[in-house]
Amino acid sequence: MHRRIYLRKLSVALAVLAVLAVAACAPTRTTSGGAVGVEREQTMLLSAGEVNSQAEKAYKETLREAQGKNLLNRNAEQVARVRAIAQRLIPATGAFRSDAPGWRWEVNVLSSKDVNAWCMPGGKIAVYTGLIEQLKPSDDELAAVMGHEIAHALREHGREKAGQSAGVGLAAAIGGALIGSYYGIDPGLGQKALGTVGDLAFMRPNSRGMETEADRIGVELTARAGYDPRAAITLWEKMGRVSGGQPPQWLSTHPSHESRISDLRTYADRVEPLYAAARKARRE
Repeated sequence: MHRRIYLRKLSVALAVLAVLAVAACAPTRTTSGGAVGVEREQTMLLSAGEVNSQAEKAYKETLREAQGKNLLNRNAEQVARVRAIAQRLIPATGAFRSDAPGWRWEVNVLSSKDVNAWCMPGGKIAVYTGLIEQLKPSDDELAAVMGHEIAHALREHGREKAGQSAGVGLAAAIGGALIGSYYGIDPGLGQKALGTVGDLAFMRPNSRGMETEADRIGVELTARAGYDPRAAITLWEKMGRVSGGQPPQWLSTHPSHESRISDLRTYADRVEPLYAAARKARRE
């Protein structure tokens, strides 16, 4: 009996400490809101330096492995095209954060059948040949993909997500101990259950929110770079045809195609003046 009371008190104390630790991480804004008005404050549990360092190591390792398998930048025309688009998008990042144009950007093309692209923290971009060859995107559509991925890096979603993963893991461990001590069951079982609930109730909704933020910022980046922001709509329509059926939206880390396209239409209209100004500047 005394042991169980002690465990209960210990679990409660640990839970309080965890809450205080999280509360000590003051909310921050990684970017300005831009014309699209992305204003959400973020809580970061990991340092930017730590995350960027790990991302750079992972990127180098990815390139090394791809090079060893002759899968890196095999098509010079594709590489030149992707890098040219990046060179127009990168200056536009300054509208959201002043330090971003000066990042150590890297842009490479990986040979893979996957329809994919990503931008790691700090501006490490990869575009897969599967995306180029299967979707056959226009330059505007390819810019939409890259703008979306760059937006994730600008908002430091990778850093935010890593911190959330650590936080959910800590909460699950503490909660598992609490359940175990209170009900007299294996704390590991309680931790597993809480981890699953945490993923559904905490991680996934934030993932969808991050995707929406990246969509909106990406639309503005493309407009500022002189690419048609409405191309994001045709791009995701193509993606919908390629991906086929999807799980229910509430179980997905991405918005449904219908809700995504509706949102893109709204924000493409909002940044239309930026697109017109960029096109005019390029003609002059």
